Amino acid sequence: MDAFASFFDSQSGSRNRWSYDSLKNLRQISPLVQNHLKQVYLTLCCALVASAAGAYLHILWNIGGLLTTIACFGCMAWLLSISPYEEQKRVALLMATALLQGASIGPLIDLAIQIDPSVLITAFVGTAVAFGCFSVAAMLARRREYLYLGGLLSSGLSILLWLHFASSIFGGSAALFKFELYFGLLVFVGYVVVDTQDIIEKAHLGDLDYVSIP
Repeated sequence: MDAFASFFDSQSGSRNRWSYDSLKNLRQISPLVQNHLKQVYLTLCCALVASAAGAYLHILWNIGGLLTTIACFGCMAWLLSISPYEEQKRVALLMATALLQGASIGPLIDLAIQIDPSVLITAFVGTAVAFGCFSVAAMLARRREYLYLGGLLSSGLSILLWLHFASSIFGGSAALFKFELYFGLLVFVGYVVVDTQDIIEKAHLGDLDYVSIP
C-alpha cells in the first residue's frame, strides 16, 4: 500500500509542477534521440498515407483480398530479413507493406463508407488526437516511468480476449460490448505510451533503427 501511495503522490506532485515551460523542456531527451523520434513519426505518417492509398485503390478497382493479404505478409517477412544498413530498400518495403495492408482492409473501409461515411472521419480524428496526446505524455515523462505498465496492459489484453471468447460461447449483452469497447480503447492507448517510451529508451541505448519500429 505504501508503494501505491508513493506512486500516486509522485504523479500528483509532478502534475502540479507542470507549466508551459515544462511542456517545452525536453532535456531528458538528447538531440540525437529527438531526431530519431522525428524519423520514427515521419516514417509512420508516410506508412499511414501509403495504407490510405491502398484502401483508396481498393475502392476504385476492388483489388483488396486474399492475394494482397498474402503479399503484405510476404513483404513484411522480406523487410525483417534485410540488414538494417540497407535503409532505402527497407523503407520501400515498408511502404509496400503499408500499401498492401491498406488494400487488404479496403473491403472493411468500403463497408463503413456505405453505412456511414462520417465514421471514417471520426475514427481518424479520434485516433490522431489520442496518439498525439499520449505520445507527448510519454515523451515528457521521466525515463522508464511507464515502461512497467507493459505487464498490466498485457493482462488487460488477455482479459479482453477471454471476455470476447466467453461472450461468443455464452452470448453477450450491450453492457459487456460497451465494456469491451472502452476497456480495449484504454488498453491500446496505454500501449501508445509504453511503446513511445520503449522507442526512447532503445534510442538512448543506441538502437536507432526507425524503419522496423512502425
